[in-house]
Amino acid sequence: QVQLVESGGGLVQAGGSLRLSCAASGSIFSINAMGWYRQAPGEQRELVATITSGASTDYADSVKGRFTISRDAAKNTVYLQMNSLKPEDTADYYCNARIRTASWSLREYDYWGQGTQVTVSS
Repeated sequence: QVQLVESGGGLVQAGGSLRLSCAASGSIFSINAMGWYRQAPGEQRELVATITSGASTDYADSVKGRFTISRDAAKNTVYLQMNSLKPEDTADYYCNARIRTASWSLREYDYWGQGTQVTVSS
């Protein structure tokens, strides 16, 4: 009963910026990590950035220095600030969260958002 709702995608010119948001709701005891993945047409899905509950971050080499992932724990929301966008950033972006859903179980589950399209024109 966990849902991830994404927003913020759209069309932007090369060099521009976008900010993606992903809010988790439902049966959430704790969120251990959240991240963003992307998939371009004809390509495999790839990890873009992740952030843990301890605020440790990891980025794909292709976005380091341009993208910033952050988290608002009180709102169960993760953000992806994308600056200096390039045409090769064009893809469908998916939010992921690893969530513990009950206080009585340590088991974690992966949940995915519906995806939001990012198109960068040249």
